[in-house]
Amino acid sequence: MRILWRLHGCCARLLTTTCFGTAALNTSFSTAWKPLAQHFDRLSGLFIDVQRNSSFRMHETVENKIDPELYSPHPDVRGMTILDRAAFKKTITVPVLKVKKEIINRLLKSLKHMVLHRAGLKRVIDDPEDEHHKLVLLDPHKMSSEGSLGEADRKILEQFDIIPELAKRDVEFTYDFFKAEEIFQAVLPEGQDVTSGFSRVGHIAHLNLRDHQLPYKHLIGQVIIDKNPGITCVVNKINTIDNTYRNFQMEILAGETNMMTKVKENSIQYEFDFSKVYWNPRLSTEHSRIVDLLKPGDVLFDVFAGVGPFAILAARKKCRVFANDLNPDSYKWLQHNCKLNKVDRTVQVFNMDGRDFLRGPVKEQLTEELSLSVKEKESSLHIVMNLPALAVEFLDVFKHLLDGEPCSSNLLPTVHCYSFSKHDNPAKDIQDRAEAFLGTSLEGRCSVRLVRNVAPNKEMLCISFQVPADVLYKRQCPPEVSPEEPASKRLRPNEDSSEEKSIS
Repeated sequence: MRILWRLHGCCARLLTTTCFGTAALNTSFSTAWKPLAQHFDRLSGLFIDVQRNSSFRMHETVENKIDPELYSPHPDVRGMTILDRAAFKKTITVPVLKVKKEIINRLLKSLKHMVLHRAGLKRVIDDPEDEHHKLVLLDPHKMSSEGSLGEADRKILEQFDIIPELAKRDVEFTYDFFKAEEIFQAVLPEGQDVTSGFSRVGHIAHLNLRDHQLPYKHLIGQVIIDKNPGITCVVNKINTIDNTYRNFQMEILAGETNMMTKVKENSIQYEFDFSKVYWNPRLSTEHSRIVDLLKPGDVLFDVFAGVGPFAILAARKKCRVFANDLNPDSYKWLQHNCKLNKVDRTVQVFNMDGRDFLRGPVKEQLTEELSLSVKEKESSLHIVMNLPALAVEFLDVFKHLLDGEPCSSNLLPTVHCYSFSKHDNPAKDIQDRAEAFLGTSLEGRCSVRLVRNVAPNKEMLCISFQVPADVLYKRQCPPEVSPEEPASKRLRPNEDSSEEKSIS
């Protein structure tokens, strides 16, 4: 069941995590795939053994296999905890193609899939023996024998009057040319997971390092800065988000100590102190998904608003927004971001406990909104509760929250409540817990969506449902009575029934 949910989640959302230097979808590259990837690397091409700088005609027969450690740094860096960039120097032999200077640019466009691509490495170098020609560095994994040249590639060379004749050239690889993951694989202990995802929050890279990676944390931090332009600070979370204000302690691993950052999400700018508020770039798609459900004029109550990713996006859509957060710093930056994005007149901001917000401003506004007739009211009501660790426990506030007669079911507010689950059936788990706090069944009246996989065997989900009238209201509607039914069987307005007494 959990596997099915993860597959569903992969299809439902696009996640934006970054692995050490590589943009990725929500999670690091799994070590389980590495043997398979290396297997394909070994099969991707073969190398003919010739002397350095000697020319040769490519043959059909394959004599040597590619060295799988070709792009690995020198073995002496294993166990390094303080970054020594000079120790990563390594000489690598690669095939080169001799090309006339005047056709270099045109040829590169046609053969870019065969060229050696490394950050900072020149793909074209001078030919010391011929000033009229250049040498194009080719990737040994992709261009090692005539067998790796497809018919289309040979025709391209023929069009440029180039004989498919290769030479070998020694190239000195330095620290700058190695990818971050290659460096981590070479430095960290063999046989252990060396990849770890990080979240980018403006100029800050936020890590969750595992225990075996901690001895190398400062090296890891510096490599991330070196390999990711724009990253100037790397932090590691050193405790869970378990305090009242949803922030966490962090340790600076490398770079500057500036925690004031700017981010852009869904075309909206946000500014805040990352050390004092909660921000998760992995939720960008979820923010836009919820707001896509709204239409101009709708009302959104954001119970745990943070710095405003739901609230401001909804306000930009011309919805009326009531946003709350208990954290004084989140409240401060929520106000700031509303002004920054020119929606401060549309968003009413509160600094209250979530329960007090629901029992106060939300109750007051719901009473006003639900007092309108169906004809008078065209907008819908939505309540977002994004506090996955605790939000479900706040659902009991809706029990008999409002006085008076229930409104039409079409006008009842829709709740979007987030929660974590480690259950084998996460959807059933979150529905069962929501029903327990509401005191009613949601069977056939709710939907559950997988938001993301937080950790092994831990999912984040969203349950959406309209608050049932028998939960929201203290007083229940009298049953409709047929005109022919004797008056004695009808409930009188001033007469309490035993059922009404039990409910109230």
